Amino acid sequence: MVSVAEATRIIQAHPHVATSERVPLQHSVGRVLVGRVTADRDFPPFHRVAMDGIAIAYSSYENGQRTYDLRGMQAAGAPQQRLPDASVALEVMTGAVLPEGCDTVVRYEDVSIEGGVAIIRIDDLPRGQSIHTQGQDAQRGTTLLGPGQKISPAEVALLAAVGQTEVNVLSWPSTAIISTGDELVDIEATPLPHQIRRSNSYALSAALRQVGIEANLFHVPDDREVLKRDLPDRINRHQLIILSGGVSQGKFDFIPDVLRSLGIQQHFHQVSQRPGKPLWFGTSPRHTVFALPGNPVSTFMCFHRYVKPWLMNSFQWPKAILASDYDNELPLTYFLQVKIAHENGQNIAYPVPGGGSGDFANLKEVYGFLELLPNTHFRSGQPLPFIGFRH
Repeated sequence: MVSVAEATRIIQAHPHVATSERVPLQHSVGRVLVGRVTADRDFPPFHRVAMDGIAIAYSSYENGQRTYDLRGMQAAGAPQQRLPDASVALEVMTGAVLPEGCDTVVRYEDVSIEGGVAIIRIDDLPRGQSIHTQGQDAQRGTTLLGPGQKISPAEVALLAAVGQTEVNVLSWPSTAIISTGDELVDIEATPLPHQIRRSNSYALSAALRQVGIEANLFHVPDDREVLKRDLPDRINRHQLIILSGGVSQGKFDFIPDVLRSLGIQQHFHQVSQRPGKPLWFGTSPRHTVFALPGNPVSTFMCFHRYVKPWLMNSFQWPKAILASDYDNELPLTYFLQVKIAHENGQNIAYPVPGGGSGDFANLKEVYGFLELLPNTHFRSGQPLPFIGFRH
């Protein structure tokens, strides 16, 4: 048995070596950018009208003029117009090119218009008001995004703005989720009294989808010979294999022995923690294998504590503040289920009682887990590592 820290170190020592791939822009959310993205033009590419109103030459206003004949309309998306002379104005729409000869926009709220004449009703108009100047956000050639940037909807907007219909991103490993157990039936089935529906596979698949990975789902029974027959094909077609169940010390827990017989080198089996003690981790030159305990809470916690950080290659955990005293009297690291409340700018963690690692119904009330060291008394107000799975 290894400690949580040792398990983390071992897993971190076997990172996924990612290559790059090109994906459509609309499929890039959650992926990690490869290379730099630069502005192909100024942002904005022209002096842009920021408010609906009228555009004037400020010199006329400065000289005391308040009444302007309107000589046309500059709409968004239309070629730039020219102000005939400084004594008149043009109506302008948000997003339009600022007309040539104009340097100030007066909002419709600050003018009255009647019969083609606009009267400015304010006396504190600054020069350049309501104009988003060319290159104000970024100039042509400026680096907008760098390598390693995780792509969110905000980055998608930038990528679209520079015309990137496809994006170079780090490749995720091809992934298989394999559930085991004779008691499990698919979710479409009506379980017999001694059976339950498979839920771990779908939870893991959904969690992987949150980081941009689509996994293939499989199921195998608790039969040593069937495992030896079916697992090689499942493993050989994927780089990352996540198993659920069959890793404890029961008479039908064949997974560790079968994996070793297939050439997967075991790095550890069992971690000094609760839940999730039977966690198994191994590798081969082409594969990384996480065999997670089958109890749903154990599966869920181990994925978020070990598999997801391995994928993201980051072990800098956020912190949450314990809301009440708590004793971990176990000689194991304990992952305490908690709710999170945002109070006074801090994440406050409230323990959620559960029925053990098989009680996944109460996960609907849980935001994540606090990591508690063995044999330790924890006081209210103490910041602790937080492994979250809700935003």
